[in-house]
Amino acid sequence: MTETTTGRGTTLLTLERGLDLLEAVAAADGNTTAKMLSRSLGLKIGTCYHLLRTLVGSGHLVRMPGGRYDIGPRSASLSRHLQRRSGPSPELAVILTRLHNKTQETAYLAGWHHGALVLQHYLTGRQALRVANLDVGYASHMHARASCKAVLAFLPHEQVSALFNGVELAAITAKTVTDLDELFAELAAVRRQGHAIDDEEFEEGISCVAAPFFTVGGDPAGAFTVAAPTTRFVRRKTHLITEVREAAAMATGLLRTGRLSVPSCVATPAPPVRSGWPARSG
Repeated sequence: MTETTTGRGTTLLTLERGLDLLEAVAAADGNTTAKMLSRSLGLKIGTCYHLLRTLVGSGHLVRMPGGRYDIGPRSASLSRHLQRRSGPSPELAVILTRLHNKTQETAYLAGWHHGALVLQHYLTGRQALRVANLDVGYASHMHARASCKAVLAFLPHEQVSALFNGVELAAITAKTVTDLDELFAELAAVRRQGHAIDDEEFEEGISCVAAPFFTVGGDPAGAFTVAAPTTRFVRRKTHLITEVREAAAMATGLLRTGRLSVPSCVATPAPPVRSGWPARSG
């Protein structure tokens, strides 16, 4: 088995390829073949078939009629364990469901898991909205996602600086913020207004609004997000902001009092930041 040495140390190339293959099959929703996987992953067809046979034999994949592949029972079991361990509490899931029902749009809930801000759960709207690669457990591209910016804005400035130290702010779309100073200015605006906007920064044609919720100590514990096609988002922006902020206020109240309740007013400013952020305008 081939080993490679990277900045992370020695890794097993075959294992990496197998995991990449597993992820590619999962993303294809049962509509991919060995030849398609070989082309998309840059694998030799023989290597691709060998990996597929191994994963089918272990139960992580299944081969279907027509030579298509899909997730198998062992992968499904891993997914259930992940969602059980990293998913939201039932109370937060109730708030997410309420947000989804009130907006009829795709609603997301993000929270901390092992020091990373991850997508924990989501409910799709009546009009299906597909955001590429965004699924439970996703934790990448924090600079381009409303949920992450809503939380980052209320972390200490030094902590946010450390998170992005040496990290390239990739241009996911033409509107993605790729300059760190510009990102910090945007986070300052998020702190003032209490919510974050993703204006087609993560996916072209899709806009989002997110609001953070807080622990009893005032630390950001996560965020609720609503996403919609930009044309509809613009028409409903005020309503969606109100509903997302209400959901976040409910979650904050839950974490602070242990009870679910609908806040009488969601227009109050978000909790003050207890950190040394520079005073700068957005």
